Amino acid sequence: MDFLEKVGDTISAKGREAVDKAKVLAEIASLKGQIATCEEVIKKNYLEIGKEYFEEYSDVPDAPFEKQCTAIRNAKNGVREMQARIDELKG
Repeated sequence: MDFLEKVGDTISAKGREAVDKAKVLAEIASLKGQIATCEEVIKKNYLEIGKEYFEEYSDVPDAPFEKQCTAIRNAKNGVREMQARIDELKG
């Protein structure tokens, strides 16, 4: 019977280890999800700040981000031109 008790104890210990490992993995997954949510909030707010900055200062000569504002204006013009071409192709 001593052998069967040792086997039972081993199986029980391994089961507890598996459950503990699963709990740790679930907590890690939950924390990673929360991190992703926080990073998305950060990204959204950075974008909002940048958009507001662009709207306020994009036409100011020698603005600190003049190069980036010019790139945005050029890209917006490109989008308008391509959209007009799409509309033209659609008839």
